[in-house]
This record gives sequence, C-alpha cells and structure tokens, in this order.
Amino acid sequence: MIVAQQKPVPIAVIFDSDMGPDYDDVGAITLLHAFADSGYAKILATVASTKYEGVAAVFDVLNTYFKRPDLPIGVPKGKALELKDWQHWTDTLVKNYPHSIKMNDEVPDAITVYRKVLASQPDQSVTIITVGFVTNLAGLLQSTPDQYSKLNGLQLVTKKVSQLVCMAGRFPEGGEFNLDRDAASSQAVFANWPTPVLFSGFEIGHRVRTGLPLIHNDKIHNSPVKDVFRISIPKDPQDSLGRMSWDETAVLVAIKGYLPWYKLNEGKIIINKDGSNRWSNVPASQYHLVEVASPSVVAQLINKLIMHQPVASFHSQ
Repeated sequence: MIVAQQKPVPIAVIFDSDMGPDYDDVGAITLLHAFADSGYAKILATVASTKYEGVAAVFDVLNTYFKRPDLPIGVPKGKALELKDWQHWTDTLVKNYPHSIKMNDEVPDAITVYRKVLASQPDQSVTIITVGFVTNLAGLLQSTPDQYSKLNGLQLVTKKVSQLVCMAGRFPEGGEFNLDRDAASSQAVFANWPTPVLFSGFEIGHRVRTGLPLIHNDKIHNSPVKDVFRISIPKDPQDSLGRMSWDETAVLVAIKGYLPWYKLNEGKIIINKDGSNRWSNVPASQYHLVEVASPSVVAQLINKLIMHQPVASFHSQ
C-alpha cells in the first residue's frame, strides 16, 4: 500500500541578519524563501542587526523579489553597528530592483517588530534564526511590557520561542565576528537565553563553498541573488572556490534539521569580555554542530537552493 507523504508543518521563523557587507546573508535569506515556497518554513519577519542606511531597502528588495513584499522589516533604532559594504552589492540591488522602502526610518525598531510578532504567535512556536550580531536579542531580553504584550522580554521569549539557531562562535574555542563585534550583547544573550540554542560555528560554514554554479547559470536572469554573488566573488581572492557559507548552514539546520550532515555537541557557550568564546561540556540545552558529512555534500545542496527562483503565485507569508 502506498502511503501519501504528509505535508510538512512549516516552521515559523524570525530572520535576524547583518545584511551587508558580507553576502552569505543573501544566500541565507534565499534558502529561507525557498523553504517557505516548498512549505517547510513560514517567514514571520526579517530584521537587521546593523543599521547602515539602506539595509531596510536591501531586505525589501529581496523580500519583494521572492514575492513577499509585505513581510515586516525592522532595523535597530538604538546603539548598533553600522558596517559599510565595500563591495557595493547593496547599492546595486537598491538601484536596479523593485522595492517600496527607501530609508531605514520608514520601518519600525527591530525590537518592536520582535515583540509584535512574538506576541501574535502560539506558545513555543517560533524559531529565531540569527546570522549576525545579537544586538537585537539583547534588547529583546531587556524589553519591558508594551501595547503588544504584558510580558517583559525574557518572559515573552520563554513563552513564544521554541529555539534559537545562530551562526556564531568558533568551537571548541576562538574568536568569531558575530560575537566579538558586540561582545556585551553576546555575553548578555547567551548567559540568559531561556530556550534551546543551536550554534553553527565558524568552522562549519568556512569549508562550505558556494555561489559559482549560480553565477555561471545562464538560465537565471534579472536576479538580485545572482548579482550579489557575481559582483562579490571576484573581489576577494579567498572566494575563488566560492563564498564561505556560514549563514546558509544556520538556515539549513534550522528548517531541515542537522541530520545527516552534522551531529550535536551539548554544552554551554562561555563568552569572554573581548567577545571570544569557549565551550563548556555541561548539560545546558545549548548545542553546536559537529561536521559529519563532507562539506562538498552540503555545498551541493546549498548551491541548488540559492538558485531558487520566485514562484509565480503571490505569497503573504
């Protein structure tokens, strides 16, 4: 007897990214839209953890391209990093692709978006994927009751979030950009976060090289994703074999799970004052990925996913 395959239950996601200057964030958000199109994910919001002028517009370009122009976008309004895009792919996207948001002040504060979206969701239902600084998460934990919820930030996260998946850290120890650029927030978040946390560390995505099949695909035209990789890969000699896929691996395991590509090491991350980290092997509901499959296997999958094209029908999720 043939049993019909069950339709996947979509994982509800808030995506938090330092979109630009690095561009694996573009690959990551492409994976997320691809998973949403196939029914594996439901995108609730896209928020920036950096606030250079134009980041909201870049998010809007990508969400609009994938036919989700109504997705909530948030940008930090308080203290946050403002990194510049030295490869100028963000400029190209904003110049050449449709979007309705032009300036950051047209969108709400990222923490407001978090609180509004979380308050509207079922309990223990939301996966937060962060592939940048955890500035917003620190602010969320410290937030106070508002019009959206009578709960403070810690209470709201405890009630609504099922897991936090991060591209952050280097394991078993070392320094990593997403943690050390805002060390105070990193310390505050990972010492106090109340749900399970899964880390895809620097060492995981570093060996997964992607993007070359996309930029050499002659069938894909007028794609902001292709443009980003086409512009950026030639500008950095270390990307000659493809861009390191740190952020894409976090989205992959958040939506599809860690098997068969990885196994988990349970413990707790310890953030030093300078933002570097070490790992303590104690039961603490925190985990980091350990490589099992060849990085080339993961690269092949990600290369296929970042070539995903927008579906014809309009999606409201």
